[in-house]
Amino acid sequence: MVHCPECDADIAEESDVEFVDMDSKMAGLFRSSKRFYVVACNDCGTAIGSGVAGGGG
Repeated sequence: MVHCPECDADIAEESDVEFVDMDSKMAGLFRSSKRFYVVACNDCGTAIGSGVAGGGG
């Protein structure tokens, strides 16, 4: 099991964290979107991770 590094809350399933979309935009010749996101603990709000997800549009 994983725990939040800040408040030690259990993180066992997707509903235990919040995915926050930081800056989505459409750009380029093929209008491919990039989504920048932060994963945060639902109990205390501490950022646990981040990343970029690509997609077609």
